[in-house]
Amino acid sequence: MSYHKIDRRTFLGTSISTTTISLASFSQNNEQNTPSNTNENSLPCGNIRGLKVSRLLLGGNLLTHFTHSRDLKYVYNLCAHYNTPEKIMETMQLAEKQGINTLVIHTVPDILKVLEDYRFKKGGKIQWIICPTAYPDADFDLYKEQVKQLIDIGLDALYLWGVTADRLVREKKISIIKKAVELGKENALPSGVGAHDLEVIKVCEKEKIEPDFYIKTFHHHNYPTGPKKEQLTEPYAEIPGYWCKDPDETIQVMKDVEIPWIAFKVMSAGAIPPEDAFPYVFNNGADHILAGMFDFEIEQDAKIAKNAVENVNRTRPWRS
Repeated sequence: MSYHKIDRRTFLGTSISTTTISLASFSQNNEQNTPSNTNENSLPCGNIRGLKVSRLLLGGNLLTHFTHSRDLKYVYNLCAHYNTPEKIMETMQLAEKQGINTLVIHTVPDILKVLEDYRFKKGGKIQWIICPTAYPDADFDLYKEQVKQLIDIGLDALYLWGVTADRLVREKKISIIKKAVELGKENALPSGVGAHDLEVIKVCEKEKIEPDFYIKTFHHHNYPTGPKKEQLTEPYAEIPGYWCKDPDETIQVMKDVEIPWIAFKVMSAGAIPPEDAFPYVFNNGADHILAGMFDFEIEQDAKIAKNAVENVNRTRPWRS
């Protein structure tokens, strides 16, 4: 397969380094920590249309070097130098060792190749939830082709990219959302919808789109650089840096939603500590947390997530 068939995320200015991976070295250094050795560090899980998914998922943005670091542009380059292909495989292995069994990512070709190498050459078990970045309203055949390519390499669940779903709702192209969700189901995959804008969830519920899961942003605004009321002009903004415009309304809307909810941007791209973010998100109704993590953060974050689930105080039933 030619990976260059898959469109790159439009705002990625540069592609990932093509540094050669020394698979033999990776195997020698990590043989004793194979992904199967995870029994001592299990995380609670939910079930999304037959797919067993850990309550904490590994986010893909740091792996693709899109850090949402406000106006600190150098951080993107720093992340690209740190998260090399070999480091990405080490990160996935550490995630598995801590009981994180699922990764969420979009279609960056070089990263998909790393995922394949990790699964098929190193025996990695982490599941893939992937969103195509082709625009289904511009060329649905191209969108279908991306989905087919992802199926061919073994994805475990599919969802409509939140950036796209936000736009389709603004442009009142609701039938395209339904069509994208049905495409996943036709291929026997759990099929979801991503969103930053709460209107996406409202519309999907009203129009009975019935995805298998939502991936929706959720975080409070109680952090030093949190947005002021007058700054909340869009569903999300890179500066001052918020991705959930109205957390209270999100809680109210989602409490009546019976579809599993994977919350993302829960730390507002690193502004909220996980000790604060994770309990807030679980207590207020989310079924899973999708978190971007560097390798050195995974062990502690997994412990925080496990503790938050064990001590949860929520009114919305677990929907997965």
